Order: sequence, then structure tokens, then C-alpha cells
Amino acid sequence: MNRRTRKTLLNVATGIAVAATAVVVFLPAAYAAPGTVTSNVNVRSGPGTNYGVVDTVRRGTQVDVQQCEGSWCYIAKPGPDGWISSSYLSAGGGSPVNPQQPGLSFGFSTGPGGPTINFGVGQQPQIQPPRPPRPQPPVVVQPQPTFGEVCFYDRTRFRGESICMDSGESTRNLGDWADRISSIDNPDGLQVQVCSESNYRDCRTYTTSASSLGDFDDYIVSVRVR
Repeated sequence: MNRRTRKTLLNVATGIAVAATAVVVFLPAAYAAPGTVTSNVNVRSGPGTNYGVVDTVRRGTQVDVQQCEGSWCYIAKPGPDGWISSSYLSAGGGSPVNPQQPGLSFGFSTGPGGPTINFGVGQQPQIQPPRPPRPQPPVVVQPQPTFGEVCFYDRTRFRGESICMDSGESTRNLGDWADRISSIDNPDGLQVQVCSESNYRDCRTYTTSASSLGDFDDYIVSVRVR
């Protein structure tokens, strides 16, 4: 790609970023971005200091940034989830977060099969071509040994009724338990994939316990435990 073409594409990407500053950036569940807490900070029930404190998160904790509103971002982590000021977050690779437009620092996708535009403080936007599909190996179904257990609860903080699954178990449709799960107890650190649709579509993976599930709360239909 010559320099003139690259410059044109970068100008297009910059225009998209300017247009995006007029709205609050919400990251869909499937595109929630990783972040790192840069200082010990209170976790609040809403996007502002006038909301109550629900927990405290320590410096260096890895979190799942699900959405940003103003200069605040909603994070999912071990323990109670909630809102923290974006000034206490860094994006992937340790990049600082723009407190005025924090959502842009965590990136978003332009659509299925299209290019991905990443915005970050201190770096130029880049437009990447779509990756070719990887060849898929044949599916071989084999029984797997049990190394641990995961329990799912119909209320936050591991309360209420529960169902449990062993490592290697899965269900394409939870039936009576569809859209009921609100917290996950995963003491053995198994890889737990929860999906908002049947047949494992629109999924998120947890490797720790989660006392609340953010926008996946009461929105899980299929589950795999590995």
C-alpha cells in the first residue's frame, strides 16, 4: 500500500472517531474489552461519585470493560461488578485511557466480516484487512475426565437455586434454566463458556468465579465447561 492510500485510509478512520465522540460508547457483550486497574479504587453502583460503593478493586487487577458512560466505565471482575472512573484504567498493552472518551480507547468493530478499527491514546488508527478463515479440524467427541465442578446460581453473589456441571460437560439449551443464571461459582478455575443463544452462539468465557454477570445476567441459554 503506498503512502497516499495509507494516508487516505487513516483520514477516514479519524473521521469516524470524531463522529463517535457525540455519543456514549457501549461495548456489546461479544466485544467487551480487557483493561487493567492502575490504582486502588472504589467500585460504585453507578457512573458517578454520588452512587454507593459496592466494592474496592486493587491496582493491577485485570478486568472486563463492558461499557463506558461519560468518564466512567462498567467493569466485570471477581467479586461485585460496577463502575469506576476511567482515569484508573489502562487499555490493552498498557495504553492510557482518554477520560473524555474512554470507550474509544478499548476499540470496537465496524461489523461482521469488515475491518476492525482500533482507537487508542498516543497511536494512529489502523485499518486491517479481514483475516482469511482458518481451516477447522474434524470434530472428535471423546469422554473427558472430571477435574472440577462449576455451579450456576439464579441470583447474584452465589445465592438462590443452583445447578452444577463437571469439566467436559455442556448443554446446547438450558431448558428451564434458560435466562436464569446470575452468578457463577468456579473455584477450580475451569474454562466456562456461557452463551446468550442456543448452540453456543454469542458467548463469553470465564476462568474465575463471577458474583454477577453484567449484561449477561439472566441472559444465558447454552453452556460449555472445559
